[in-house]
Amino acid sequence: MSTALVTGVAGFVGSNLAHALLEDGYTVRGIDNFETGRDKNLESLQQDEAFTFREVDIRDSETVAELTAGVDYVFHQAAVPSVPRSVDDPVMTTDANCTGTATVLDAARNAGVDTAVVASSSSVYGSTEQLPKVETMEPRPESPYALSKYYTEKIALQFSELYDIDTIALRYFNIFGPRQDPDGEYAAVIPKFIDLMRRGERPVIYGDGEQSRDFTFIDNAVQANILAAEGDATGEAINVGCGGRKTINEVVDALNERLGTDIEPRYDTRRPGDVRHSHADISKAGELLGYDPVIGFAEGLERTIEHYEGM
Repeated sequence: MSTALVTGVAGFVGSNLAHALLEDGYTVRGIDNFETGRDKNLESLQQDEAFTFREVDIRDSETVAELTAGVDYVFHQAAVPSVPRSVDDPVMTTDANCTGTATVLDAARNAGVDTAVVASSSSVYGSTEQLPKVETMEPRPESPYALSKYYTEKIALQFSELYDIDTIALRYFNIFGPRQDPDGEYAAVIPKFIDLMRRGERPVIYGDGEQSRDFTFIDNAVQANILAAEGDATGEAINVGCGGRKTINEVVDALNERLGTDIEPRYDTRRPGDVRHSHADISKAGELLGYDPVIGFAEGLERTIEHYEGM
């Protein structure tokens, strides 16, 4: 059976992806430096003898090369994943996301890896008014994070042109679900709002709340990664979303309904670098990968709430 390396395996997407790969019979090697990953995300993974883990930074070229030897597929999920954090610390974000990606891809091509799938982001599109976002649009990254993700996908696709390795970049649209960190200043909106509202606290919305996102449940992103690795497509950047959108105000309404609460959010100044609307055209993913979202927003939100209620 195939062997996969998952970078950022202690993170939200990485840990969910590793679980799915193990269920599919893969041998999985995981790496993480715990900059944003969490020990608890590894607990169930480490009970499987087909999973091994090393604490390492993706910029450590020697160790990354060692762990990539004999690997069939690389799933590069490691990144500093926050727009506001990148605005606060552009140097750290750029170094981790850009140098780290180049290091991982170089190890993959030297090891003779079949396919490298890298995580990009819908943030590369910027605040263009055209909806839905389609891959032929000109990227307009508006934050250091978005720029680093654009670099991530561009160097990955360039590797497929220069070397004997297939590469796919997946532009994630607001992935959410179990194992996503609800804590901290830079936490994603859905887990943070669930955590606050379950405790009867008012969530903070930056802006008027009418900004919208194509919230995409984690199982859809996992499906896209595996399809990209095992399929024939290469040298492509591909949207991964659900093809719809919800405003932040609608998210609060949905949470109030599900939690049986009646909590009004607080509104604060819009944060620099935040795009106004995000909505994926997923036709390319369907055509090239056979991708079809398996879990919609409502069911995904239900599963996410159940996860945090069970913690």
